[in-house]
Amino acid sequence: MESNWTEEQLNVFSRTDDLYISPFYSDGKTPGTPTWIWSVVADHHLYVRAYNGQHSSWYQSALAQQTGKISIAGQEYDVTFQPTERDPALTKKIDQAYEEKYSNSNYLSPMLGEGPVSATVKISPRH
Repeated sequence: MESNWTEEQLNVFSRTDDLYISPFYSDGKTPGTPTWIWSVVADHHLYVRAYNGQHSSWYQSALAQQTGKISIAGQEYDVTFQPTERDPALTKKIDQAYEEKYSNSNYLSPMLGEGPVSATVKISPRH
């Protein structure tokens, strides 16, 4: 699968743990309050999951607006948000990326649960 992120960006993203997500408000221009969130790289794409599942406010905004900003590794990017389809192979790859990156956290197990898995979002650069 081809990604719009560079290989260098994906390598940095896979190691850093400082992603802040800001879906736009309903005006489509104003970014919301930045929310720190775990991020992983799987299958050459950047993914995040909502800890509180589909009821998470940032997740609802991301689905509604489909665009926003992220800040990661000292850079800010205009991005698009796309919910992931229910694909067991992709879910397994994303789960493995979470397990590798966050293996020492008590929050890992909940992030592999049905709620967060159902609220997985692919983040792509907006050109």
